[in-house]
Amino acid sequence: MPVRTTPPPRPRTVQPVTETTRSPEYRLAVGVLQGLRQDLFHDAFAYRPLAPLRTDGPLMRKLPERIRERAQWGLHALIVGVAAVMCLSAATFIGGDYVRVLSQALVPAAITLMLLVRPVGAFWVSLLAAPVLSSLESWGLWPWTPAAFAAHLLIMFVVTIRTRPRTAVWMWVLTAFTGLLADIFMARYYDSIIPQMLLFSALVLLGATVINVRRSAEQEVRAAEQEVQAERTVTAVERDKRTLLEERTTIARELHDVVAHHMSVVAIQAEAAPYRVENPPEELEKAFATIRENAVAALTELRRILGVVRAEDYEAPDAPQPVLADLENLLANVRDAGLDVTKTGTGAVRPLPPGVELSAYRIVQEALSNALRHAPGSSAKVEVSYVLGGLGLRVVNTAPSGLVKPSPGAGHGITGMRERVSMLNGELTAGATEDGGYEVTAFVPVPLSESTQTNDKEGTA
Repeated sequence: MPVRTTPPPRPRTVQPVTETTRSPEYRLAVGVLQGLRQDLFHDAFAYRPLAPLRTDGPLMRKLPERIRERAQWGLHALIVGVAAVMCLSAATFIGGDYVRVLSQALVPAAITLMLLVRPVGAFWVSLLAAPVLSSLESWGLWPWTPAAFAAHLLIMFVVTIRTRPRTAVWMWVLTAFTGLLADIFMARYYDSIIPQMLLFSALVLLGATVINVRRSAEQEVRAAEQEVQAERTVTAVERDKRTLLEERTTIARELHDVVAHHMSVVAIQAEAAPYRVENPPEELEKAFATIRENAVAALTELRRILGVVRAEDYEAPDAPQPVLADLENLLANVRDAGLDVTKTGTGAVRPLPPGVELSAYRIVQEALSNALRHAPGSSAKVEVSYVLGGLGLRVVNTAPSGLVKPSPGAGHGITGMRERVSMLNGELTAGATEDGGYEVTAFVPVPLSESTQTNDKEGTA
């Protein structure tokens, strides 16, 4: 006969209790208790001075400016006024009964003044001191004296305004609970005013909650308006940038279609011209070569400028920018164009910051270009001075001579030179000379430390 065996019992799995396995009621109760602790228990007696009222509300904005400045301290004045009335009533009606003076006036007044610096602490002191102060009376209301009754209502009103609506619910529940305990364990057949306290406190807390909710809604609306305004500002800025980029692209396209085309034609014609003449003189070939080189250089500069104009994130090409060491090539080019120019230098030549080198080169270039256009047939002299405090430049040309008429200009050359020098914190002067010529002088300050750093970088390289 076979033997029947019973299977072993299955092991019971114990699921650990976590927040996700708790019941919704438990989580709700924990959240409620945490809210009570955060609102009324955590740092209850911390120093929290009462802030002035806001003056940008709809009612405050209707007041005159002088009254509005004083109205922001209205809540402070109300608290101090209530405390003062309590003290005056003690001196007027209570007479020489010092126990009644203490219980019905001075202590409630002191608790009321606590609102100015420790509002939550004032609530706890008012809640716990009320039955004690009322027990000092041989007759009267229970468990709040008239002064303590008014002080407690004012305290709950101010605390609700300064915190959040759920704090009002907690204070009302704690007030009812304390009043019932005092009525059960400490009552001495006094007239109980617990129903009146619960009714009036509910009305006061309801009004304070409405004010608090309305103020929070106004803040949210104000924050939303500021956010919308910020978005509009960003949108307007982006729109302006897009419009500017479109305009710059249009200008770049027109410049390319007009200037680049004609400069290319000039370069091609200058290169082909010597082959159209039989046995052209050497001077003619040299002149056409110079024209072609200038046209090609102008096209290169034009493409670089158009790249900057077309896109905001344009990156400059890797070609080196001109420096003062390239002035000889510039002067040779100008001499080939017909301007007799000489160069002199003073001081020890030293490397300068790249921005200073480029600006100095462009200033000399622009000054010589002006001499070519406005003073044909003149001669020019370029002076470069390396001094201890910076770099000095002087470009002077004589009066025009010959039959060639000066070319009209747009007047932007001097302005551009001034902008370059001003960007480097330098000085520039430009004006006519006594003999009918023109002189441009510039000084760019360069601290010795910057020159030393430039030398060090070049030595390292």
